[in-house]
Amino acid sequence: MTMSCAKLPQNISKNRYRDISPYDATRVILKGVDDYINANYINMEIPASSLINRYIACQGPLPNTCPDFWQMTWEQGSSMVVMLTTQVEPGRVKCHQYWPNPCASAVYGNFQVSCQTEEGNSAFLVRDMTLTHLESTESRQLTQIQYLAWPDHGVPDDSTDFLDFVSLVRSKRAGKDEPVVVHCSAGIGRTGVLITMETAMCLIECNQPVYPLDIVRTMRDQRAMMIQTPSQYRFVCEAILKVYEEGLVRPLKSTLYE
Repeated sequence: MTMSCAKLPQNISKNRYRDISPYDATRVILKGVDDYINANYINMEIPASSLINRYIACQGPLPNTCPDFWQMTWEQGSSMVVMLTTQVEPGRVKCHQYWPNPCASAVYGNFQVSCQTEEGNSAFLVRDMTLTHLESTESRQLTQIQYLAWPDHGVPDDSTDFLDFVSLVRSKRAGKDEPVVVHCSAGIGRTGVLITMETAMCLIECNQPVYPLDIVRTMRDQRAMMIQTPSQYRFVCEAILKVYEEGLVRPLKSTLYE
């Protein structure tokens, strides 16, 4: 599908990587004259249930795209941001710190972000933030969950921490319909693994078969190159198997899915 918006002269500096662009058909459009951000909607429908898990898959913000990132989060009504990278990995900047340190505030364009708390362990951090639209003075609560233990282009040694992380994301998402903003550095590799894993868990709960390749195809119809490497694909397949074999997620015996 076409990716012409990303190539417009005024938008080139908004892309972290030259070769990773959003499809025009599914890109998130910001309100206003400058409507471009490197982000796509990804909707994952769970058959035999009324469930559609909605995501926005995007690149890690650059210094010049932080206001766009917060504008998108505000306009889409998202209350959760999932970050699957650290800011710097082996000497290379992977993502700009687009939020303030704990107990501080910062302004990004038309938005003020305050970080109230930061808690976590060696594998992930949870930050509670308040996002305020300065023009209307309206505020919203927001949770950012950052996964720390994932090497870029590689995979975690063990899927236990990752599965705990996905369960945390699912528990915080429960009952919300708005899209969850998910990003790594490029917004395709680790982002794709997370969406695949959550989709597989929902399918298991609904007593549906899990075809990882079909999940990847569905994601790639909405954002190019989701899941980047064979090792990432193998990792998520093994994690799905672990969840199934160890009964970490079980089919729900509810009338909802009968």
